[in-house]
Amino acid sequence: MTHHDTDPEEELRVLIQKVARRIRAERAGEGISDSQLGVLWRLASEGRCTPGGLATAEKVSAPSMNRTLNALEASGLVQRQPSDDDARKVWVTITPAGDHVIAETRRLRQQWFHAQLEALSPEQRRALEEVRPILRRLADA
Repeated sequence: MTHHDTDPEEELRVLIQKVARRIRAERAGEGISDSQLGVLWRLASEGRCTPGGLATAEKVSAPSMNRTLNALEASGLVQRQPSDDDARKVWVTITPAGDHVIAETRRLRQQWFHAQLEALSPEQRRALEEVRPILRRLADA
């Protein structure tokens, strides 16, 4: 018997992690890493960012972010452009191909989640619906 079989709090944490991991597994784009996808999501929602700003936001080192951006740029999913007003500053923006990866990933995740919800009984759907405010609170903590 594993530890989380006897500890309801631990089991809940593990189950939430497993559901999140399962949702994240639904993604477009061949061989795109979690860190690359994280950068694409951020650029899709915030528009342009500097490499330093991305590193800070994604909680990684500048060299690590540079490697991520090199891979994304080589795949044609982002582009780097020098700033008009400061030659030392670089802006990173998502390309149409990058936008497509995000849109397709969102579609795949919605499709997977919808299928899981459809398989639940009405009682199970209601129970899950009642948990939504609690999950929102945890997500925003």
